[in-house]
Amino acid sequence: MRKSDEFILEARHLTKAFKGFVAVNNVNLKVRRGTIHALIGPNGAGKTTCFNLLTHFVTPTHGQILYNGVEISNYSPSKIARLGLVRSFQISAVFPHMTVLENVRIGLQRRRGGSYDFWRSERTLRDLDSKACELIDAVGLGGYEHMGAAELPYGRKRALEIATTLALDPEMMLLDEPTAGMPHADVSRISALIKKVAANRTVLMVEHNLSVVADLSDVITVMQRGEVLAEGDYATVSQDAHVIEAYLGSGND
Repeated sequence: MRKSDEFILEARHLTKAFKGFVAVNNVNLKVRRGTIHALIGPNGAGKTTCFNLLTHFVTPTHGQILYNGVEISNYSPSKIARLGLVRSFQISAVFPHMTVLENVRIGLQRRRGGSYDFWRSERTLRDLDSKACELIDAVGLGGYEHMGAAELPYGRKRALEIATTLALDPEMMLLDEPTAGMPHADVSRISALIKKVAANRTVLMVEHNLSVVADLSDVITVMQRGEVLAEGDYATVSQDAHVIEAYLGSGND
């Protein structure tokens, strides 16, 4: 696969219409390799639909999507994930009745191929435990290995979801509102985790918490009514008159 030197993901004139309603309209987006890129905007701006288009959970009405210079507009979500473009909190599988260790190990099994190794011996599966524990420690869940996923507090459950995604060894992660519904302490923990995992990969995230966006993002794309309203670093977009009007007039949280 030929890799673009500068941009890992690109959308060209991306459009999605639902029975006459245009949710995403002629969006052009370039995500620079090795950056944290945030997609923000008032409620109903088209951010989640844009995410769904990029990972082909929704089929574009028009436009192109390129990943590492290869057009993936018609690829299935599973094929896109196998290329290294993984959407956290949707593709990552967290099974509530399994332990933290078992959940992360499933991600590692998936990386070995399509079999999941479910028929293999317990000894073979235990060979993956060392790497699983390494990932668990990396997301701050050391000591929780044998706790059931359903017993984890909300913020730590999100950390587990990131660990299962990291087990797939993604080159690029798409995070859909990673701090939504969290108390302040968990927001700080997940923000630090995102910064840590972004050290050697690219992250594109939808996020409502503007303090998180300001702290983490290299580039911010602001959407409104399905279109790109502004783009730049936080200092640039936060002073943009159109962005200020969009937020103050939207009642957005």
